[in-house]
Amino acid sequence: MFLEDMRSIGIILNGVTGRMGTNQHLKRSLLPIREAGGVLLRDGVRVMPELVLVGRNESKLRSLAAESGIARWSTDLKQELSNPQNVIYFDAQTTSLRVQSVAEALAADKHVYCEKPLTEDLDAALRLARLARDRKLKNGIVQDKLFLPGLRKLKHLLDTGFFGRILAVRGEFGYWVFEGDDVPAQRPSWNYRKEEGGGITLDMFGHWQYVFENLFGRVERLSARALTHIPRRIDESGQPYQSTADDAVYALFELAGGAVIQMNSSWATRVNRDDLLTLQVDGTEGSAVAGLRDCKIQSRKDTPRAIWNPDLPKPIDYLASWKPVADEHEYENAFKVQWEMFLRHVLEDAPFPHDFLSGAKGVQLAELGLKSSGSGCSVPVPELAL
Repeated sequence: MFLEDMRSIGIILNGVTGRMGTNQHLKRSLLPIREAGGVLLRDGVRVMPELVLVGRNESKLRSLAAESGIARWSTDLKQELSNPQNVIYFDAQTTSLRVQSVAEALAADKHVYCEKPLTEDLDAALRLARLARDRKLKNGIVQDKLFLPGLRKLKHLLDTGFFGRILAVRGEFGYWVFEGDDVPAQRPSWNYRKEEGGGITLDMFGHWQYVFENLFGRVERLSARALTHIPRRIDESGQPYQSTADDAVYALFELAGGAVIQMNSSWATRVNRDDLLTLQVDGTEGSAVAGLRDCKIQSRKDTPRAIWNPDLPKPIDYLASWKPVADEHEYENAFKVQWEMFLRHVLEDAPFPHDFLSGAKGVQLAELGLKSSGSGCSVPVPELAL
């Protein structure tokens, strides 16, 4: 048996001491990739990610590096960008800090992968996308929800024609984020400060854009209402503050082809559904409800003839005729799957459609959602190109 060739690739992880960076990208993605022996390429070479943690808090960096078994960490981003051993720059900072750091990484000829949203405004997102294109550097944006088990099952149903003609989609996302007084808040306070890149529209419309376009079709028009339901919260130091960003947004999206999507997103709702995210897709031949992991279907032949008589007890168990979609295989962490895809994109030019232009479309949708909310009118969604 021949031993596989082994080499390494340096990756700068900036902002990885935050919740998403630590849990999803480091602990559940890159460390498991390292524990599995790296990424195996088509030519038989195995590549090991060599990580350096970068951030502003020396104490947090030192602690996370020790906990994770990582030797390298630094508070000097410029120094790490100047190191030719570091090939990829990853950004998981707060959105307001991302533009400058990503631009510096591209200027240093690093391939860049980063969390969404790419930026706070469309002009800045397009500038970064053009800079990456002009410097011929690989670039990618996190679009993890496409790789969730529930949505992968839904995509299989769409690809096999289960639904017939798609009529409409109803989506519900959200949960109760505690204010931070009697129960600690589950989200950082910057999420509720518009001046720091907060707000659920900017956060979630970036997700909905790529989910809708990849599953159902391009959004051509939208109308939205963004609200701040809870105006006063408590920050990490125990001090009260005023929420300046929206914590809920209710929207209608019109798709090419005629289907419509109703999507509610809220950090001020209590969960009375199967999952934190559910998408019900209705078609002429069948319907499905997908969550983060599970998906259930009701075909046309299994659809009960509804009886409406509020004066009598309900005669039909409407949930009984829904059938679960079986797991075809074991599903890996969605962030890990996309990290492996991006590494192969950098190392062997494998396809990776989730680039900065795709990320810019998410920023565009959020920007237009807030515009619609402010004007009270529906707005068209122009096609983007570099």
